[in-house]
This record gives sequence, C-alpha cells and structure tokens, in this order.
Amino acid sequence: MCSAQSVSSPLASPSEPAAETRGKPASHSAFQPAFHVVDLSRALERGLASGGQAARRVMPPDARISQPLLVGALLLFDALNIPAGGFSAYLAQGAPQALDAGALAASLAVATLFAIAALRARWAYTVRAMGDFPRQTLDLAVALGGALALLTTGAALTGFAAPSLLRGWIPAWFCGAWAAGAFARAGFAVAVKSWTRRGLLARRTVIVGGGHHALETISRLERSGRGALEILGLFDDRGRERLPDRIADYAFLGSFGDLEAFCRQQKVDLLIVAIPAAAETRILQILKKLWTLPVDIRISALGSRLKLRDRAYQYIGDVPFLPVFDKPISDWGSALKALFDRVAAALLIVALSPVLAAVALGVKLSSRGPILFRQTRYGFNNEKFAVFKFRSMYEEQSDAHASRLVTRGDPRVTPFGAFIRRWSLDELPQLFNVLRGDLSLVGPRPHALKAATAGLLYDEAVEGYFARHRVKPGITGWAQVNGWRGETDTLEKIEQRVAHDLYYIENWSIWLDLKILAMTPFSVFSTKNAF
Repeated sequence: MCSAQSVSSPLASPSEPAAETRGKPASHSAFQPAFHVVDLSRALERGLASGGQAARRVMPPDARISQPLLVGALLLFDALNIPAGGFSAYLAQGAPQALDAGALAASLAVATLFAIAALRARWAYTVRAMGDFPRQTLDLAVALGGALALLTTGAALTGFAAPSLLRGWIPAWFCGAWAAGAFARAGFAVAVKSWTRRGLLARRTVIVGGGHHALETISRLERSGRGALEILGLFDDRGRERLPDRIADYAFLGSFGDLEAFCRQQKVDLLIVAIPAAAETRILQILKKLWTLPVDIRISALGSRLKLRDRAYQYIGDVPFLPVFDKPISDWGSALKALFDRVAAALLIVALSPVLAAVALGVKLSSRGPILFRQTRYGFNNEKFAVFKFRSMYEEQSDAHASRLVTRGDPRVTPFGAFIRRWSLDELPQLFNVLRGDLSLVGPRPHALKAATAGLLYDEAVEGYFARHRVKPGITGWAQVNGWRGETDTLEKIEQRVAHDLYYIENWSIWLDLKILAMTPFSVFSTKNAF
C-alpha cells in the first residue's frame, strides 16, 4: 500500500537503453507529451532575431513519427505473424495427427508469448534496434528457435503431439514465421533510417543553462549525437546578451520560470540540465519544479569532478549524463499497454453490448435528454479531452465542468442515474475513449477541470498533483480498487487518491494492470462511497 501525506518527487528507474546507453556511447530513442500557452514561434522570435540554426531545424511536434507507435507496430506484427505462421504450417503439414482446437491454440499462444518475451529481452523492440536489419534477423531467429524448441520439448514430455507431426510442423513454422518477420523488418529498417536522416525520430530536447558548460554539451552532442536529438533551444535566467556568443545559433526560449509550460505545450522528450555541479542549489530548485513532467531529465556530466563508474552514466553519442528522472513508461511499455488496451476494450464492448444497450434504453426512458454525457477532463500531460458517460443527471442540471461535485442523495441525479452510478455502469461508454486513445483501461482517474475539495482546486490542495498526468488516465485505477473512489469531500480523500495514483505510476507493469482489472469488479460491489 501507500501512504498519502504530501506528494514527494520520486526518482524513477532508468529507462531502457534504447534512449541512452549505460557504460558506453551509443545512439537512442524517444516519446510523447503537451499544455499551457507558451508559443514556440514567439519563443524563437524572442531569441533569434538574427535567424540561427535552431529556427531552420525545428519542426512542429506533431510532424514527428511516434516512437511508441512504431514499436507497437512491430510488436503487433509479431503477435499476429508468429501464430499465423504456426497455423499455416500446421495446415500445410496435412496433420498426420490432428490436434484438438485447445491444444493447437495453446501451442500457438505459448510459442508466440515466449518468442516476444525473448525479443524483448534482447532489446529488439527499440527504434535503435529496428534500424539494424542484420541484428533484427538474428534476434528473430534466436527468439523463434528458442520458443519452438521449448514447445517441442514440452510436447515430447507431455505427449500431446506425435513426433511425426512435430518433425514437419516445427521446421515449417520456423521458416515461414522467420521469412515473413525478416521481410517486415527489412521494411522497418529502411523506414527508420530514412526517418532518422530527416530528423523525424529525433527527441525534442531543451537545454537548461546557457553558460560555457551548456555550450560544451551542445557542441559535443552536435558532433557525436547527430540525428538523435532535435535541440529546440535553451532556457537561462540570464538574458541573451550575457550568454556566450556561440550560443547564438540556438533559440533563447526564456527563463527557468517558462520551462514547465513550454515542455508541456511543445511535447519535449528530453530536458538536459547543463549547469555546473557547483550550482547544486539551483539544480535542485529546477528538478523540484519539473519532476511532474512526463519527460526524461538528465544532468550533463561533462567536466564533472565526480568520478563514477561508467555504468552510472547514460550516454547520448559520447556525452555522459547522470539520469535523474525518466518518463514513467518506456516506449515498449507504452506500446504494450496501448495494444492491450485496445484489444481488451474491443472485446469488452462486444461482451458487454447487451448491458450497454440496456443502460442506454434505461437512460432514454427514465428522463428527457441525450443518452450520453460529455465532460471535459484533464488527460495525459494536462491535455484536455471529452470523456463519455451515460447521462445520470437531469439534462437541465448537468454540470459539464463539475464545479459542484455529486454528493449522496444529490437531487440533480435521476433515480435511474443513481442506480448506474452506484454500480459504475455510467462509466462503460469510456471503453470507446480507450479505443480512441484518450484513456487507458487502467490509470489515474481523469478529473474534471474545476473539481475541488475543501474549497480548493485539486492542484491547489495537493502539492505535485499534476504528476499523476505523466501517464494516460484510466477507467479504473489503483486508488479505486483500494477504496478511494467516489466523493472527495475532504483533503485526506484527494491526498490518498493522488498518493495511490503516484504509487501506480512508479510501479507500473502489465501485471499490475491485470491485477487492478481483476480487483475492479470486487471493488465496485464492496465499496459504498460511489453515488
């Protein structure tokens, strides 16, 4: 469990070495984020009256290729190709000993899961690896060979398949799945190399600090990390006139106070602190303010007198960095979570379609007004989106901004609305939000823009509140299955909810998501604080 006093800034664990590598120089990977009202074009105008390199280099955030999406595409291909190859090989073999449907399905699933796990263990699902075609084909051969060897061993020990079947089926499965996988990986490699040359996979980066330490860091990155980063510019509390002349090629984007809003709006992936270690107090002030952002934060170790082992550093090109904060979920995790969310949401919509239809009919017959209610809420990185719910209030009393939270016996709620709210049936349309990509099945519950407790907006009531927006919000979450769902009429309730949300973010795994989903029905039936 977790306790909930004030929310502190936890240090995240190191990200996968696709983004930065430990112990030796290498290239890397990227991510996503966006909010507030700092305009990049205006920021560039402030610092680039003379027109520098940064103005030519910067591209709109949404023009880039999403690295989690790219990783997810390869993961989805493998999840379909490996069982399809096995099934096709089984049919082509003529099946001298026919397997029952259950044994065949189990064989396909087990081999696929083990092959994907082996590829993941070899870091094959990173953008850097996807650009290396020889490595990809070797990794695929090793993973497929290992998974099918395991399946063959299991079949021999249990006797569920005849040796005559295995002798023809397994080699054909390996050849077919490997050939299709190699062909697809050739396409991925060509695309990755092309996009890298065009800067479409570069991580959007800002430099904090504008002195000689920052200049040295930028110069080294330009020489050895080319194509890995897109340096948008720098932030410093000193004016442009007090910065080194050679910094002039980069946009001066503002002071440290502008950082948070800029990073949210411009979907910054990486924030590099290039301030001398002697300015420890200033560095701590910056980190304390920025830990709520869904970005990687690194401190440049160039010229540092603190000598650590190589594995303590992460490298971009040949520049060493000390990792401070990481985005909570890696590209692989984001891809896996998104794939799981959409598949599971689609299956749930089909399975629950009779319930969805019955609730929709009940809403329509019980009161005048639309069946669905849309409410704007905060999502990932403070972005706003419209969440779908079955309408539970009288139409003329609906509160789109949640300026007044629903309470027990609230007269604004219809009798049928009270029933569906009690059993969380009003939340079911949010499965369509999951398909749209606004929500995840599991994550911190999205709150309305004006939600308040004890007369304070949530972000005023809890320090570090916006850190819960470092991941996508969810239909259910760790706070909800631990009893913190429903009304937040006291500071303790919102503190506990935020603390549980942060525990989930810092400890995320697909297994934790599955655990929360399994606990959710029991939570709905057992808790009494939802109305």
